[in-house]
Amino acid sequence: MIKVRWLGHATFYVELGGKGFLVDPWITNPKSVAKVDDFIGKVDYIIATHDHGDHFGNAIELMKKDPKPKFVGIFEIANYVAEEIGDQSRVIDGNIGGPIDLGDGFFAVLTPALHSSNRGSPVGVVFGNNDERAYHAGDTGLSYDMKLIGELYTPKVAMLPIGGHYTMGPKEAAKAAQLIKPKYVIPMHYQTFPVIKGKPEDFEKYVKELEPDIKVVVLKPGEEVKLE
Repeated sequence: MIKVRWLGHATFYVELGGKGFLVDPWITNPKSVAKVDDFIGKVDYIIATHDHGDHFGNAIELMKKDPKPKFVGIFEIANYVAEEIGDQSRVIDGNIGGPIDLGDGFFAVLTPALHSSNRGSPVGVVFGNNDERAYHAGDTGLSYDMKLIGELYTPKVAMLPIGGHYTMGPKEAAKAAQLIKPKYVIPMHYQTFPVIKGKPEDFEKYVKELEPDIKVVVLKPGEEVKLE
């Protein structure tokens, strides 16, 4: 079972296999009902898909407040975090390619994302273990790489941006879901700001047209779902 809590925008807290993953940790985003201190002691890994402020967010603040989590990210961002917190041992730097061994049977794979980043390359991420895996696409346009991600890693759930303007819109994200073929898909990165206008009801309509077996799960900020 995977537990997924959406914190607004692109920020998710995911529990699987007894580990807690905080992805794109902008906990204090305008849609959020959570605070940074809510996650002290709960997070094993913080993952940032790129270093734009609406994704990198509160990563360093949480790392400084809580000695437990390790940071996982592209080489340049991970090393920036290490410099800021003064501890190289708490970062796991990687790059786009194959599995990054997190220990205890867990792994992360940094995947291509069509976007930009101030440090290093933007990425998506597949994370989990041999039993349960999740895919967070980060900020990205539609890419046929998503078919390979689905075939290689078979994520149970995919978290996809639908807002448009900077990322995929609802139609493109529905096609991405069809390529990945997860059991569940959760829309993100929409309506935080006026320019990202994508609507989850449009996304759901397109997914039903393209791949009706995929279940679309639309969450409210702060809401959690258990995915069997």
